[in-house]
Amino acid sequence: MTDDVKDDETTKTVADETQAVEIEESGAVEETAEEGVKEPAVSPPAKRGIQWSRVVAFMVLPALALVLAAGAGYLKWLDDTNRAGTMSADVTSHPSLAETTVQAAREGTIALLSYTPDKVEEQLGAARDLLTGEFRESYTSLTNDVVIPGAREKQISAIATVPAAASVSLSGDEAVVLLFVNQTVTVGPDAPTDTASSVRVTLEKVGDRWLISQFDPV
Repeated sequence: MTDDVKDDETTKTVADETQAVEIEESGAVEETAEEGVKEPAVSPPAKRGIQWSRVVAFMVLPALALVLAAGAGYLKWLDDTNRAGTMSADVTSHPSLAETTVQAAREGTIALLSYTPDKVEEQLGAARDLLTGEFRESYTSLTNDVVIPGAREKQISAIATVPAAASVSLSGDEAVVLLFVNQTVTVGPDAPTDTASSVRVTLEKVGDRWLISQFDPV
């Protein structure tokens, strides 16, 4: 066999192999097209870390941003009505039962929501003495486990005020009071944050004292 013939056969063999590879690749492309291109798996976005310092600051009053202006206005009207009735009463008379329970709810609420990093344990410990029942237990657990250590570590301080409060109901040894609460919270060197909420406070008479048994944002 001559060299020319060998070259022709070699060329033919290479061409056949190339064609076979092209056909195989073409089949693979068609198969891929039929199956569809699979999108790469996309990992869900990483969850943002919980800003637990602010959770500590606001845990006692959840959903503060949901307060309605109408509710605050109604509460202010009730407060003005009560004040008008008080002003017309005999100045020598004793406070009415409604006034007594409103004052207890006002003072208790301020104590529950006010503290400074250096005295938080002492201040919230004193506030617990104004509570009763299951609410006292849950508040004690919350303050010991979360609020007190958080306030110390993150240097959190809170100041609460009650610009308006009104008696809703009185029945035997139970009273319900509606309050409008403002709270200013400072976390470390950050600027203070002001929030507002309407709160429904239930009190129970224990001995000669009115103690908070429920504390519900409304």
